[in-house]
Amino acid sequence: MSGLVFCGEWILTACGNKLIAIHTKESREPFVFDCSCAEKRAKDENVSDGDASEDTGSDRVLAFAGSSSGRLMALTDDTKRLVLFKSEPTWHCVGIRWVIRRCTSLVFSQAEDELLVADKSGDVYSFSVVEPQKEGELKMGHLSMLLAMTMSPDDQYIITADRDEKIRVSRHKSPYDIQSYCLGHHQFVSTLQIPSGNPHWLLSGSGDGTVKLWEFESGRRLQSWDLGQLEDTPCSDAAKGKTIAVRRVSSSPDGRDVAVLCEGIMKVYIFTLDQNSDEKLVPHSKLQLSYHPLDMDFDQEGQLWVLLDSTDVPLQIHTVKQNSWECVTTSNDLTRVTDMLRTHWITTDDFRRITNSFEHLYKASFDNVAVYLQKKQQRLEEHQLKRTKPQKIKCSKKSKKERDEVLTQPSA
Repeated sequence: MSGLVFCGEWILTACGNKLIAIHTKESREPFVFDCSCAEKRAKDENVSDGDASEDTGSDRVLAFAGSSSGRLMALTDDTKRLVLFKSEPTWHCVGIRWVIRRCTSLVFSQAEDELLVADKSGDVYSFSVVEPQKEGELKMGHLSMLLAMTMSPDDQYIITADRDEKIRVSRHKSPYDIQSYCLGHHQFVSTLQIPSGNPHWLLSGSGDGTVKLWEFESGRRLQSWDLGQLEDTPCSDAAKGKTIAVRRVSSSPDGRDVAVLCEGIMKVYIFTLDQNSDEKLVPHSKLQLSYHPLDMDFDQEGQLWVLLDSTDVPLQIHTVKQNSWECVTTSNDLTRVTDMLRTHWITTDDFRRITNSFEHLYKASFDNVAVYLQKKQQRLEEHQLKRTKPQKIKCSKKSKKERDEVLTQPSA
């Protein structure tokens, strides 16, 4: 996983086994955590060799998140570690715990006393931040793999999205009490975002190539945009008959701008949110990129930072001026952050280039009706053939008998 998240004034990036935290405003020493050098899990005598082999992983970072205040950060890796960090007075590891299955999404509560963890089996576990050694408690479960998760700004609702196109809104204190479902996507839901300043709205992105805006407490859909229809000319994936997959949706701190990133497409779609308009979500512009984007996020000043698939230009900053978005070409902060990031990327052996990480999530479709009709027609033809064959034999015997009778008649 290669990702980017802002945690206060710190920019967090993951690359292979490493998570890197770099301060964007001050010239501080970056914090680097290498999962391959982290604490190993003690072998349980009660665990069989078969189960132990399932726990072995590549130490690759699978998911990470920062708290809203920027004081906390957490990551989970392929070896099923769950690592909690604090940034004050300096970045340090608070504790390492272990999850049952590999995780897909992490989110801190707004109170920053709880860390929610979603895993591939569809379960959500709650881990205490106050007691960093306490084991996690099962909070809720889905019947399908969870891909994204967020919490409402008042910590009242947990919002989860799975591979089966569903978005579920559950009450935090009693997760068995489901508030609503947001239904309408036709493929897996890959990303969720509650825009700042709009605590009752929810943005979702999916493998069906759409971005939808919801009033999540009621499950009512406010608007939907098909990104493929926003293109003047079909993109390469659309031209090949493939569906565009939304990778990330992010909103600016003022809640006015929304950025949408798609898998394998070298551009970022910018939308504008307007509460007072009939169209709440309006397309604004498209930011063309020089390299494939890996991830993106807004900083506290509303600038959009884009992580690119390039060791030469790993980062770009886009900012809005006079209602027009433009790329920042000269910035001391960008140069300093880029230099630090490039150093650690070069020393990372298993840096993974951009791949279609969503390809395995698409469900295979089968035209069972066509196969059924074809086999039915084949059976009817075989049955008809069996019926006509005895009739032909009977007619053949009858005509032979008539010929024999004619031959045996005496001549006059």
